[in-house]
Amino acid sequence: MRAAVLGSPIAHSLSPYLHRAAYQAMGLDGWSYEAFECDEARLPGLLGELAPVRGQGAEDADAWAGLSLTMPLKRAVLPLLDTVSELAVEVGGANTVVFRDGRRHGDNTDVHGIEQALAEAGVPAPRSATVLGGGATAASTLAALRNLGLFSATLLVRDPARAGGTVEVAERLGVALAVETFDKLDVLTRVDLVVSTLPSGAADAFADRLAGVPALFDVVYSPWPTRAAAAVQAAGGTVVGGFAMLLHQAVRQVELMTGRTDVPVEAMRTAGQAEILRRAARTG
Repeated sequence: MRAAVLGSPIAHSLSPYLHRAAYQAMGLDGWSYEAFECDEARLPGLLGELAPVRGQGAEDADAWAGLSLTMPLKRAVLPLLDTVSELAVEVGGANTVVFRDGRRHGDNTDVHGIEQALAEAGVPAPRSATVLGGGATAASTLAALRNLGLFSATLLVRDPARAGGTVEVAERLGVALAVETFDKLDVLTRVDLVVSTLPSGAADAFADRLAGVPALFDVVYSPWPTRAAAAVQAAGGTVVGGFAMLLHQAVRQVELMTGRTDVPVEAMRTAGQAEILRRAARTG
């Protein structure tokens, strides 16, 4: 059985290390997991080339079990699917495609990854939250907050005019969303939880102003800790890193693609952390 991660750029992806570790620990000797460079233009053709699973439990090495999707494909894939989970529809993006009975089924495991990362760090369900950034991960964050019982949040972005997609997601989720700009950061970090969905280095300038928040979830996993995470931790706050989210969304993907629930979380964690350390040593 075959699986892969698609995206652009893709060379940095940790998904192959996580999924392969799971297959090895689960005794899935005939399973493989690859990484393919794929942008939005190539996606329809590539999906058309991949063979769906030929019957449940098939062990044909040429059969495809599923795909992991990263940027910029999570939204682009939706019209190419036969069925889409309610959650993926709500957040407007699928990061997982499962080939089942000759059909393409899309799902979103990012939301699960966020929920599990917060739970693993002991962060209680927040009564208030501010999200930095307005992209696909911010949309999944709003869904996770909704699932945790929070039906209102604030979104901080550089340009509110470009946050329309995330505002639409909030409306579908039933989350009341206030959209503000980063100059309001000092006031809007007086919350239980701040989630930074900004790319690596983008939140560094806000580190001092974030230092007093009770909990920070920074979706960056390398380099780690970020300046913002270090500032919050030094001030006694709880910090959650992006690797935990990546790990747990991959765990759910393995469950969906294999149909099994005995997914070895710790084996996957060890493999992912080892690769992060290897890369850090190579660039350091």
